[in-house]
Amino acid sequence: MFAVHAAFIRGVEAQHVAVEVSLAGGIPSMSIVGMADSVVLEARSRVRCALRAAGYTVPRKSITVNLAPGNVRKTGSGFDLPIAVALLAASGQIPAEALDGALFVGELALDGSISSIPGDIAFQVLAREMGLKLVGACGTHIVLDGCEVYGLSTLADLRMDVCSMPQVPMKQVGHALAFRPHLDYVDVVGQEMAKRGMMIAATGDLGVLMVGAPGSGKSMLAQRICGIMPPIEDAVLQDALCIHSVAGEPLDGLLRGERPFRNPHHSISAAGLLGGGRPVRPGEISLAHGGALFLDEIAEFSPSVLQGLRQPMEEQVVRIVRVSGVYAFPASFQLIAACNPCPCGFLGDRERACTCSPQAVARYQARMGGPLIDRIDLVIPVTRPDAKLIVNGAEGMSSSEMKRTVEQGREFRGWRLERTEDREVLSHDARAALLAIAKAKKLTARGIASLVRIARAIADMAQCEALAREHLLEASLFHGGEREQ
Repeated sequence: MFAVHAAFIRGVEAQHVAVEVSLAGGIPSMSIVGMADSVVLEARSRVRCALRAAGYTVPRKSITVNLAPGNVRKTGSGFDLPIAVALLAASGQIPAEALDGALFVGELALDGSISSIPGDIAFQVLAREMGLKLVGACGTHIVLDGCEVYGLSTLADLRMDVCSMPQVPMKQVGHALAFRPHLDYVDVVGQEMAKRGMMIAATGDLGVLMVGAPGSGKSMLAQRICGIMPPIEDAVLQDALCIHSVAGEPLDGLLRGERPFRNPHHSISAAGLLGGGRPVRPGEISLAHGGALFLDEIAEFSPSVLQGLRQPMEEQVVRIVRVSGVYAFPASFQLIAACNPCPCGFLGDRERACTCSPQAVARYQARMGGPLIDRIDLVIPVTRPDAKLIVNGAEGMSSSEMKRTVEQGREFRGWRLERTEDREVLSHDARAALLAIAKAKKLTARGIASLVRIARAIADMAQCEALAREHLLEASLFHGGEREQ
């Protein structure tokens, strides 16, 4: 009997599996045990053809392949390579030295070539944690700091010792790079108040709802939010790389230091937004981990889909329960939502009159209510800019200026939290202003807490340790008013 290390993707993590091969007398056959799904069972045919194509012989014995532990369902085609390696080592056709120090992952073609499978980064994380080398086809051409990756193109490469295999020349990923956005807020003219709101949101990690007529610039404001955020943290970057690798998404943007920006269509299903399927895969909110999730025309999304965001927004992780267990996906994202004020979109517009009936407006706005909207802190009114500003090419704050303010505010927040507890102490004037705003807007306890969060972000941007009356007054301009419990 011979055993090698292997792994498969469960959620967004790689789970270790020991592939054991035993050769015995009897009718030539190959059986795979250990709760393997249909894709894993198909490895029997692929391994046989690949071994012959690479010049090896398939032992004419009864071959039993065990995938341990046997109480976990195995999925994916990445077991092809470790099964072939264990079979060749058990039959003495390749050197067995150093195989126990390697983690094998790869899919075999019938001609003996080896293909990569989604999840390279997750496999690297597992190999690094176990102190193993990762051996197999490489599809990402990147390697995490502290990992050793050895590439195989065909099964014929196994004739050399693992320690003699050349390491794959890959780009090392140590820390996030400074991202230079290709979209700049300088292109958004006539929206300085809205841009101020986006800076407040980026400083305080606050959710945003933009309300305005079609063509007012809501999408342009949302698409540039990641360009004013500080560089992504190393731990968040690694989680994001794992998620995108498992989902088969490109990694180039993350490697450039670009935070994820996801913009799903309003017809998306709950599984597409939150995660799910067979096998369970991450959804859009996990793909937005470390970045922003933009829900354009939020009133058109299914209410049941939107309500699924409540728990991930509070806990920054989404948990999906299946018969096979609980899957936990990271989901720390900044929610940016946008909608029209009414079905026709021109309620309150300076130039075009609204054609909607009061009943239609009430029904439309009711779709934006509920517990999810209650958890969005900032509500930014976006009006269509003056045509003269656009024609004359007027410029406002650029992304670099806004990013500088955001970074200073977040740096001040970190310094402030180190010196004091995260508890606000209000002056007499600030307390009076808060009470007046709460009474005027009929704020609930959650609404008051939301107002204070906005004011705290404004104070951090101004590098003020204590909340002042002017911070609360400005915060009230961006607050949505009455909140439902």
